[in-house]
Amino acid sequence: MTDRPFVLGLTGSIATGKTTTARMFAEAGAEIWSADEAVDRIYRPGGGGEDAIRRICPEAVPRTGAGVDKQQLKTSLAETPELLGKLEKAVHPLVQTDRNEFIEEAGLAGTELVVVEIPLLFETGGENRVDAVLLVTAPGDTQRKRVLERGTMTEREFEILCSRQIPDKIKRQRADFVIETFSFDETREEVRDIINKIKDERWRRRS
Repeated sequence: MTDRPFVLGLTGSIATGKTTTARMFAEAGAEIWSADEAVDRIYRPGGGGEDAIRRICPEAVPRTGAGVDKQQLKTSLAETPELLGKLEKAVHPLVQTDRNEFIEEAGLAGTELVVVEIPLLFETGGENRVDAVLLVTAPGDTQRKRVLERGTMTEREFEILCSRQIPDKIKRQRADFVIETFSFDETREEVRDIINKIKDERWRRRS
């Protein structure tokens, strides 16, 4: 029987540098699982998400076998905000199964460290399903600038998204590790430092 890998939950708000930080962990030998990528897989044709979405937003599944129409789903959520809670409740079990299977396969392959990138880790109680939590953060002005430069979200949408999340100050208090993404070199050094701490048998999770 293969040992279960150490599971590090990586979280943070939008445009804080989560994906870049996860990539640095991958470069150091960790396996990376992304909640956003898991949702994308679930929404694809054959991904298993059609039935769950059809029950709460049938217009987002126009025909069986075509997957979920993400643009229509986004439009429906904007028109009917109360659908968001139902959507999260419907998709969460599918995402959790995807994550558990990934961790199990990583363990069978002998992987020592798995990083699970979950933007809403604290909001969904996910800190109880990982061995440690890393919060990736950046100043609010920096986040806003990064988001608007991407051109995928308006400033109003950014503000609404942030308002639905636990404040950064509270996340800092609950996280085991915190990385502020000021520069690539500093972030990479902090990633190496976290990996070394995790490997140190004297390290203990914050209680």
